[in-house]
Amino acid sequence: MIRVVLVDDQELVRTGLRSIVERDEDLEVVAEAADGRAGVDLVRQHRPDVVLMDIRMPRLDGIAATEIIANDPKLENVRVIVLTTFDEDDNVLAAIRAGAAGYLLKDVAPGDLRDGIRVVVSGESLLSPAITTKVLGHLGARIDKTVRPEMLEGLTDREREVLERVARGESNAEVGKSLHLSPATARTYVSRLLAKLHARDRAQLVVIGYESGLISPGK
Repeated sequence: MIRVVLVDDQELVRTGLRSIVERDEDLEVVAEAADGRAGVDLVRQHRPDVVLMDIRMPRLDGIAATEIIANDPKLENVRVIVLTTFDEDDNVLAAIRAGAAGYLLKDVAPGDLRDGIRVVVSGESLLSPAITTKVLGHLGARIDKTVRPEMLEGLTDREREVLERVARGESNAEVGKSLHLSPATARTYVSRLLAKLHARDRAQLVVIGYESGLISPGK
């Protein structure tokens, strides 16, 4: 059973999300909160697999709440999906930097929301199909104007190739196919990258790919 906590300041939205999430038997909503501070407290109490987190909320916004969760060693297995009506690049970048494993718009199809929950639980990163191209196309310009290639010091050529593929949004299976590696070998390389680059998950590897200058917007 995949356990989910909902954090949104609108009760109607939470009710709708609960109805959507619990439509499948392998998903369960274990708690709800109306602001970021209460959300963090409930996550610490229940230690769910996934948190569906709104961005704009009273007391503590979703990005700050995500950062607290991501930096708590006791919550290292909790994955946060930022769920918002605002498809601004800055929010996407801030959410990923804070530790979010994914980002979806609130108008996402119900089935895609449930699939997205399963995706982040499996260890993959998640960006809304409606904004993935936009984010990956403009993320580099939104980061720092000066790239930092020194971030990749210590990586082998093959590790750089894998990072480039991950930063383009490819799954382990796609990375393996692109570089003629088995899925297991691709997974091993991704694990090494997470450790070497001190990244929480694949979503942060995407940011590093741009920040380091390994890939550029639109290329």
